Amino acid sequence: MIVGLPKEIKDNEFRVGLVPAGVKALTDAGNTVYVEKSAGEGSGIADEEYVGAGANILDTADEVWAKADMIVKVKEPIAPEFPRMREGQTLFTYLHLAPDPKLTQELLNRKVTGIAYETITNEEGHLPLLTPMSEVAGRMSVQVGAFYLQRTNGGRGVLLGGVPGVLPAKVVIVGGGVVGINAAKMAVGLGAQLAILDLNLERLRYLDDVFGSRVRTIASNAYNVRETIANADLVIGAVLIPGASAPKLVTRDMLKTMQRNAVIVDVAVDQGGCIETTHPTTHSNPTFYIDDVLHYCVANMPGAVPRTSTFALTNATLPFAVRLATKGFKKAIESDRHLKNGVNTYAGKITYEGVATSQGLPYTSIDSLVG
Repeated sequence: MIVGLPKEIKDNEFRVGLVPAGVKALTDAGNTVYVEKSAGEGSGIADEEYVGAGANILDTADEVWAKADMIVKVKEPIAPEFPRMREGQTLFTYLHLAPDPKLTQELLNRKVTGIAYETITNEEGHLPLLTPMSEVAGRMSVQVGAFYLQRTNGGRGVLLGGVPGVLPAKVVIVGGGVVGINAAKMAVGLGAQLAILDLNLERLRYLDDVFGSRVRTIASNAYNVRETIANADLVIGAVLIPGASAPKLVTRDMLKTMQRNAVIVDVAVDQGGCIETTHPTTHSNPTFYIDDVLHYCVANMPGAVPRTSTFALTNATLPFAVRLATKGFKKAIESDRHLKNGVNTYAGKITYEGVATSQGLPYTSIDSLVG
């Protein structure tokens, strides 16, 4: 198969879909890899490293997209990339379609095979391709929150861990999954007062075992969310429903109970956000205020630490990319039900139920289309 690796063009997105080791694995398996010039530069990977791994360098994204049977990316395509997509082409990347009807329609109209990292599963029912970026974003969320709590950056002027004689900041994490536990590790390490809300009592028991008295675990419901975020200095949105839009658990009315110039970091923004007042922002314009609360809602947080993120992501995605390239789409999903769960669009149809439900569009089982 011909595999294409274009440069990411989303605002301040410095990650890249493959590292040289991934290119070598693909070429060793008999595939051809085309890499756009400077695609890896933002992650500290030179074109010469790709060439040494067996890739061919092309000058433009148009050339890469035109030649490739499968495009490997990090982020979902944006408007300049839409015309480059073509019928039957496989797109292997984060898609986050549920809150994005426009991209969904582009994939359907162009009959692109869209395989989303975030809906591929494993034997435990986890999301192994989402996990590494959730780990990065979870840890970053506390760093970012601490940065914006500084008065010079628009926050309350609160030190996350406090000092002897002065209480630390109150941090609330809504959601105790991968993002939540990684945020908790950072917040606990910095000495914050921490509360975590989650619907799953078994998850709360696990978090209680891990963190003990350093964290308050609270069952998530509307009343408890309101009570817990009251007077919070930093709220981190960390809720995920695989492939579907995130529920709005923190309402605008609840913001009135927070401190003036408190900070919200909504990591769930990729799936629409779990804070009612969320809307996606960029690294070049990351924050906004609503009701005197500073919101940070950057939709590609891990792009700010691309060296770490790119290598962590490729560790997870490469086995699936090799499988797709060497076996071809149909044989690859027939032999791997977890990879099949990643297929969100195929032949002009939505093949992931969570996306169809979120947008009120028809759902078609992938088995009915390729069986």
